[in-house]
Amino acid sequence: MIRSLPLTHRESLAANGSTGTQSLMPKDFVPVARPNLGQEEVSAAERALLSGWVTQGPEVAAFEREFAGFVGAPYACAVSSGTTALHLALLAVGVRPGDEVITVSHSYIATANSIRYCGARPVFVDIDPETFNIDPRQIEPAIGERTRAILCVHQMGMPCDLKAILEIARQHTIPVVEDAACAVGSEIQWQGQWEKIGKPHADVACFSFHPRKLLTTGDGGMLTTADRATDRKFRLWRQHGMSLPDTVRHSSPEVVFESYPELGFNYRLTDIQAAIGREQLKRIPEAIARRRQLAAGYRDLLGDIPGLVLPTEPDWARTNWQSFCVRLPANTDQRHVMQKMLDEGIATRRGIMCAHLEPAYQDPTTWRCAQVGCKPAAGCPNLAESERAQREGVILPLFSQMTEEQLSQVASALRGVLRKQG
Repeated sequence: MIRSLPLTHRESLAANGSTGTQSLMPKDFVPVARPNLGQEEVSAAERALLSGWVTQGPEVAAFEREFAGFVGAPYACAVSSGTTALHLALLAVGVRPGDEVITVSHSYIATANSIRYCGARPVFVDIDPETFNIDPRQIEPAIGERTRAILCVHQMGMPCDLKAILEIARQHTIPVVEDAACAVGSEIQWQGQWEKIGKPHADVACFSFHPRKLLTTGDGGMLTTADRATDRKFRLWRQHGMSLPDTVRHSSPEVVFESYPELGFNYRLTDIQAAIGREQLKRIPEAIARRRQLAAGYRDLLGDIPGLVLPTEPDWARTNWQSFCVRLPANTDQRHVMQKMLDEGIATRRGIMCAHLEPAYQDPTTWRCAQVGCKPAAGCPNLAESERAQREGVILPLFSQMTEEQLSQVASALRGVLRKQG
């Protein structure tokens, strides 16, 4: 039994996943995630540090070109985080104070928060329990006079049903923003071909480069779009609204003065981060292939446990398997299972959170659900599947460097805990 560190500290270290903190953990501890970083990233960061240009500059520009080429987008703009990407995307499609944006509560809180940053209100609709993604059937009843956008989430890297969502959005002339924070490398079947999430299907797609993601720059984000004017807005706003990029100003043979024609933000990515991102981008195909092997291994090892529901892909989607989230058998104590796993040296995470259950969303003016006349409450009957997914879901360890022994260790521990619970 592992009792060497307090629970909260252990969980924090497991989530961080860095080599520095791993040295504080028992050697056989299995973290829920671990960034895949090596000497290539170290050398890339050193290159940027020694270049004399460490803020947004040539490495960022190169990273943007390479990322755009990877996903098949005409334009890609790097920013400081996935959250700032969401904020700029919503502003770009016209979300303003008093507007409403249809989205899911069942997502990391940044999804809903980005709407509120615009002075708008999220309208939460329920999820499809098979995919953990927004249920397209719930969107149309949620559309109202103030609806300005639909913000769909590719939850845990699993592509949502973009075809159905876009059909509804176009009927009502509503822009669509994709929260693709977890979905770098995921694919969707589009007009008979497999295309990567981030190739413009909706108006804008937003990515995160947090350490839990397949591609990490420590933190950071990216916006992709097919619209040149939208991309120009991103580039203006990310740097305080400054009319001239630093690269243009510093390379000019003549003295030039910038101007600030509108309000902007400090949402830049550094060249150090971008240099690391360029190396990370090269790892994506191999990382996804390995994660597919691991997911298949989990299905083989866990498929016969009574009542345990394993994640599956729709036939039109290919997830990057950023996470492997199982649903526990009915009436199973989620916290107890996770604690017993932690006691055996295995980190897990609960199912994806629901924003409407958090204290920051208990003010009934901050959001509404799709049901007209429903009063927001801690437990919303119109978001029952979202709440059930949080309550019953457990995210198991999954990372590119995970060994077959670790996979078996996790599966055996989960099987043992559920057997005792049953």
